[in-house]
Amino acid sequence: MSDPVLDALAESARNRGLKLVRSRVRTPGKRRFGKAGLTDASGKAVFGMDPKGPNAKPEEVETYLRNLGAGDWGASLDAPARKRKTHPKPRKVAEPSPPDRQERRPAPPPAEPKLAIRPARPGDSGVLVGLIALLDHQVDEAGVRKRIAELARAKLTPLVATLDRQIVGLCGIDAMVAVHRDRPAGRINILVVSEAARGRGIGRKLVAAAEDALRARACRLVEVTSNDRLAEAHAFYRHMGYERTSIRFCKKL
Repeated sequence: MSDPVLDALAESARNRGLKLVRSRVRTPGKRRFGKAGLTDASGKAVFGMDPKGPNAKPEEVETYLRNLGAGDWGASLDAPARKRKTHPKPRKVAEPSPPDRQERRPAPPPAEPKLAIRPARPGDSGVLVGLIALLDHQVDEAGVRKRIAELARAKLTPLVATLDRQIVGLCGIDAMVAVHRDRPAGRINILVVSEAARGRGIGRKLVAAAEDALRARACRLVEVTSNDRLAEAHAFYRHMGYERTSIRFCKKL
């Protein structure tokens, strides 16, 4: 016949990895009747046991089990204590940096291309052929190269305008000695700016550079030749201070 008290103690012992040993004495009043003890799984005595069997009262076993800590009973078994499952601590994830709330400044506008004016070189001939064609003059690269060299020897080198070293304008100059004038007369015989570069004041700067070059040649007068059909060019020269003083006639030979 089972004893509810001892049955409960047996369950409690099993939960702790132990085994409850009950006395085999079934006669009330005899020594060891109702006694109990504890062993480990291998049968080694843990509590309330002697060579003849269990000798502890059930309430003593209950108290022992109640006070038995996981580390204590594990050590008392002379065996590795059961390792408690531990859960790894959650790793701290770095919070994303807050977005830059400062208003983004607009990108600065691209720098204006650098304008420069310099004497033409024979190597510029290929580009100059295209500029000259804008005025309906059909020339070839070899001829332009040859004439630049000749004009350089006469110290009448044409001027070119560049934007970031790309040729965008041409101005040709001449100086004439006339019997009826006491000083040489300067002349601007061609002025052209590429269509893509117009509106930047490049024509005005080419004219100003030509005037400086002719002034250095002792010229006190500058003439401009311009085709009758180029009305916009005529307005440009008037804006630059030039006046119409004569009519030009020409004849092909």
